[in-house]
Amino acid sequence: MDNIHKKFKLKQVINASGKMTILGVSKVSDQVAQAQRLAGQAFFEMSDLTEKTGYYIADLVGAENATVVSSASAGIAQSVAALIGQGDKYHAVHPFTERIQKREIVLPKGHNVNYGTGVQVMVELGGGKVVEAGWANQCSAQQVEMEITDKTAALLYIKSHHTVQKSMLTVAQMAEVAQKHNLPLIVDAAAEEDLRTYYQAGADLVIYSGAKALEAPSSAMVIGKDKYVKWVQLQGQGIGRSMKIGKDNIIGFVTALEHYLATESESESSQKARLAPFISGLNEISGITADIVQDSAGRLIFRASIKVESSSMNALEVIDKLKEGDTAVYTREYQANNGIIEFDIRAVDEAEMQLIVDKLKTIME
Repeated sequence: MDNIHKKFKLKQVINASGKMTILGVSKVSDQVAQAQRLAGQAFFEMSDLTEKTGYYIADLVGAENATVVSSASAGIAQSVAALIGQGDKYHAVHPFTERIQKREIVLPKGHNVNYGTGVQVMVELGGGKVVEAGWANQCSAQQVEMEITDKTAALLYIKSHHTVQKSMLTVAQMAEVAQKHNLPLIVDAAAEEDLRTYYQAGADLVIYSGAKALEAPSSAMVIGKDKYVKWVQLQGQGIGRSMKIGKDNIIGFVTALEHYLATESESESSQKARLAPFISGLNEISGITADIVQDSAGRLIFRASIKVESSSMNALEVIDKLKEGDTAVYTREYQANNGIIEFDIRAVDEAEMQLIVDKLKTIME
């Protein structure tokens, strides 16, 4: 690994930000890398590989069917294109044709967020037209229903820490609305760790990133009803052609999924135990106070949170200085304007936590 950094003159990075795309998301295991190597050195009928791995994945997670795509963003775009095309081969490969009249995708206004790009960008890439329901900080089932017309193709729900959390209807409530109006529901659950709840709650297509919770290579899966998944797979002849995923990453994804389902995520007690000495070290630094906080979207992820209380430096300046030097420390910056910086330690070892403490001490002094 050091050779890669040296060869391309790259900075060393301590990822205390979480499984973020800008840092390469997550690390793959030796087992996954080996599966990728074996797949990369073999040939397959790609349509056969796509279909067979899809049903294999579906059996693992309790869905009718599944398919592996290149990313969760690709999953949104291809799912939208699939549902407005409705399996018709001409419409499937021409999602922007004026022949398609039903192309409106209804989602809560507080879900039309920027997660690295805009949700609306991916919907429109798939030929859809975003219709926002409710207000930025409030959306009920009734407000979603108000936006449904004869041009509505599907409903979309974004399950993410990026979205507004308060006063929003649940996935189950959104599914009830979809079923009442005989419309399919897409749930983007890219970084979520529960691979069954949203499908069981009534979603027709659910999208999960492979490279986040599953620690797979660049990939994602779309699980759901057999008919709709087959429509997504048809996008390989449409917009999906520009987003195609290779054989090595398909097999790498399946291997990572098997391992994820066979093991448990790090427990709450383990996370807090690892955080305890880190928090103690941070609290010894003048100008900041530290504590343990849970993920704002309610996931069982616990992080170190510091409040910058220095009169000579604000949180944004501290964040910038942490990225300077031979080793860049990346943090969660979402509340920096409130003086708060969070550290996600899931991919950070004890030595790296000490390096963060030392670097922060130097910065604050």
